[in-house]
Amino acid sequence: MKQMTKIAAMVLFMMSTQYSQAQKVYATKTGQIAFNASSPIEKIAAINNQTDSKFVGENGQVVFAVLIKGFKFENQLMEDHFNENYMESTKFPKGDFKGYITNIKEVNFSKDGSYPVTLDGNLTLHGVTNKVAATGTMKVAGGAPEMEGTFKIKLKDYKVEGLYIGEKIAPEVAITVKCKYQ
Repeated sequence: MKQMTKIAAMVLFMMSTQYSQAQKVYATKTGQIAFNASSPIEKIAAINNQTDSKFVGENGQVVFAVLIKGFKFENQLMEDHFNENYMESTKFPKGDFKGYITNIKEVNFSKDGSYPVTLDGNLTLHGVTNKVAATGTMKVAGGAPEMEGTFKIKLKDYKVEGLYIGEKIAPEVAITVKCKYQ
């Protein structure tokens, strides 16, 4: 019986290895997400260089995850207000995106170049999930892909509230994503 269990485990391992080779998964833990919520009155921008992202080259499935407290501002007081008063990062510590590159078949991973891509999926921030669409570019160099894109969200759609939204803080935020995968 033990021998049968060992054989079954080995067969399952071999099958999963073959499947993972067919489904090339690219990943990074050092992706970058930046946002700009500046208004004419004040510059409000931050960057997070610890974005965890994976995508499957075969079907274009994409996942991004970021710790809200990982966003760094030029001003520490602004960073504190962002985490405590607006994003409530103790209560809602993460943001994530789960979706697909809808035109992944147009990206040739064996040919260096720059390819336009479109992403559709769900963005979860501040405990709220909404559908988003983004356009960007997939660059391939030596088989290693790099993705870059920008999209906008409205703070009210994610129930982010605060005294200065619409005054010092823009009600619509531009988000830029850059990831180099391996």
